Amino acid sequence: MTTPVNPKPFLNNLTGKPVIVKLKWGMEYKGYLVSVDSYMNLQLANTEEYIEGQHQGNLGEILIRCNNVLYLRGVPEDEEIEDAERD
Repeated sequence: MTTPVNPKPFLNNLTGKPVIVKLKWGMEYKGYLVSVDSYMNLQLANTEEYIEGQHQGNLGEILIRCNNVLYLRGVPEDEEIEDAERD
C-alpha cells in the first residue's frame, strides 16, 4: 500500500535533483528537475529519453506539460534507468 504524498513539497524537494518522468504514452525522461510551475508543468535539464528501456538520445533542456505525466520519481545520481525500472 502506498501513502499519499502532498505533491507541492515533494516536487520542491526534488528540484535540482535527478528524476525519472514517465509519460502516459510510455516514454521516460531522466534528467534534473529545474523547476515546477503552479500547474505542475516540469522543466528538466540534461535530459535523456528512453523508450521501452532503450536509450534514444540526449535532449538537453525540456518542458513537459503536466497532463502528459503518468508519474515522477527521484533517482539516486549513480542509479541507471534499467536499475530504476526494477524497483
